[in-house]
Amino acid sequence: MSGRSARSAILFAMTCAALLAAACSHEESSSGTQSVLVEETPLRKGSLPSVVTVFGMVQGSTASRQTLMAPTAAVVADIPVRVGESVGKDTPLIRLAPTPQTAASYAQARSALAVATQLAERTRQMLSQHLATRQQLAEAQKTQSDARTALAALEAQGAGGANTLRAPFRAVVTALSTVRGAVVSEGAPLLEIAGADDLVVHAGTVPSTASAIARGNRALVLSVDGKRSVQGHVVLRGAAVESATGLTPIDIAIPQGSLQPGEMAEARITTGLASGYLIPHEAVLVDDSGNPYVVQDVKGAAKKVSIRLLASEGDRDLIDGQLDAEASLVLAGNYQLEEGMKIRVEQRAQPPGAAQPVESAQPVGSAQRAASAQRSSGATSQSAGAQQGAAAR
Repeated sequence: MSGRSARSAILFAMTCAALLAAACSHEESSSGTQSVLVEETPLRKGSLPSVVTVFGMVQGSTASRQTLMAPTAAVVADIPVRVGESVGKDTPLIRLAPTPQTAASYAQARSALAVATQLAERTRQMLSQHLATRQQLAEAQKTQSDARTALAALEAQGAGGANTLRAPFRAVVTALSTVRGAVVSEGAPLLEIAGADDLVVHAGTVPSTASAIARGNRALVLSVDGKRSVQGHVVLRGAAVESATGLTPIDIAIPQGSLQPGEMAEARITTGLASGYLIPHEAVLVDDSGNPYVVQDVKGAAKKVSIRLLASEGDRDLIDGQLDAEASLVLAGNYQLEEGMKIRVEQRAQPPGAAQPVESAQPVGSAQRAASAQRSSGATSQSAGAQQGAAAR
């Protein structure tokens, strides 16, 4: 046989193999609706801790917070502390000097007391000489007492000279409301302190979520950088919404020295144990409206089921919904499925937390067609080899 005849025989064999493969493919596509190869896992019941996450700021508890105010009109002479500084009991916090008006009021009070004292003494002498009545003496003594009281009040307010305000307990300075040299009026707030041994994370959450939180619930408190974590517990769950934030206040007590006042923190509060269906996180999808759903294999067809997320932990989610407990849950390939599409199972995965062997399955029709195509391809190759040998002879 000539070389041209040999090449024609080889080309004919390759064409036959291509036509056979196309026929097998046509057989699969025409046998029914389109199908998707997926991985599945059995659906099973389970439970996870029910956790509410809140965010807030570390500060002193309500009982330990205190605002120091100006006892009288004064000039801020010195502020030896800074915001965030930890101070011991009796540590000087702020020094005040009297204003000119306060100094004048103090001088007038001293002068009034001196005059009232002299008047009372003179009235007593005149009474002994029968030149004054007992009523006059009583009035003079009352004037003296009033003057003494007024002077003592000014001295207590620091009007008599420099006045130093000290920390009433071991605390942390949380805020400063004035500066050195400022003239402050009586009752003006100067600085705020919080007990260093009584810190809480003051947070808030919406009322519907707050209803699940109770005093004493355990909480894991984390710094915003995620590098530090401490255990705490809920000491307050408000019964009213804060008007400024619209949230229900939550206070979580934390150990001393664990976090710094003013620092932002995240708190994960364990409110109980939730039960439902425990599934891998990859099984959860979200529709165009933002609602979560899963896909189940119901008698070889895809069925989308809307769900409600109850809790999450690592790569596991706890869900609830109108699920078929007997139907498997679709994992890999679930995003390709539409309602009612046929499913081909590639692998059956282990359910979360279960120690089960991995099962694999292959559709019988596909396996038979693959074997048939392989046998046909081998026969075609043998025919081509025979034709090549004949051509060589």
